[in-house]
Amino acid sequence: MSKKVLMVVTSHSKINNEKETGIWLSEFAEAYVEFNKQGFDVTVASPLGGMAPIDPNSIDGRTPQEMIEMKEILQNTNKIEDIHFSEYDAVFLPGGHGTMYDLPNNLKLQTVIRDLYEANKIVAAVCHGPAGLVGVTLSNGQPLVAGKQVNAFTDAEEKEAGMDQMMPFLLESKLRELGAHFVTAPNWNSHVEVDGNLITGQNPQSTLAVVHAVIEKLA
Repeated sequence: MSKKVLMVVTSHSKINNEKETGIWLSEFAEAYVEFNKQGFDVTVASPLGGMAPIDPNSIDGRTPQEMIEMKEILQNTNKIEDIHFSEYDAVFLPGGHGTMYDLPNNLKLQTVIRDLYEANKIVAAVCHGPAGLVGVTLSNGQPLVAGKQVNAFTDAEEKEAGMDQMMPFLLESKLRELGAHFVTAPNWNSHVEVDGNLITGQNPQSTLAVVHAVIEKLA
C-alpha cells in the first residue's frame, strides 16, 4: 500500500485591495514533486476547494512547464470539509501569506490535524504553514504546539520581508504564546525541527528539509 499524504493549501488570495497573496509556490511544488517521486498518493485540499491561488511573487524562477503543471494540480483542490482523516498517513501544510487568514480558524482542519496527530500520524508544516497549527487543541485541552520544539517563518523574517504590519498576527509570537519552544535560525537559512511526529520548517528554503524528514518517518 502506498502512503497517503494530505497537502492542505490556502484559499485566501488578497491581503488588501493592492496586494495579492496565496500559496508560496516553491513550498507546494517542491513537496508535491518529492512525495510523488516516493510513489505516495497525494491529495490536495483547501478551505474552499476548487482553484487555490498562487502568490504572484512566488512565480519567479519556475519554468513555464512547471507553472502549467502546478496550476493544473491547484485548479481543483478538494474541500477540507470532505476529508476523512483516517485515510492519511501524514498531513503537510505549505505556506504563503494566505495561510495566515484562512487556516488558523478552520475548525475542520483543526479536527483533521488533531485526529491525525493523536492517531500517531505525521503533522508537518513549513514557513507560514504552521499558521494551520495555532488553533489545534488536543483532546487533553492543550494546544498541539505547547511544549514542542517548533519553528516557522520568524518575526524577524516577516519584518525583513516588510509584511509584519500587514499580517493578522505574527506567527512566531503566536506560537510562543501557545507555549511552543520556538527555535530560530538566521533569516532565510534552511532549518527544520522534528519533535516526535510534529515536523516544522522555517521558510521557503526549508521545504525540502521538512519533506525529507516526513519521507524518512514514513519509511
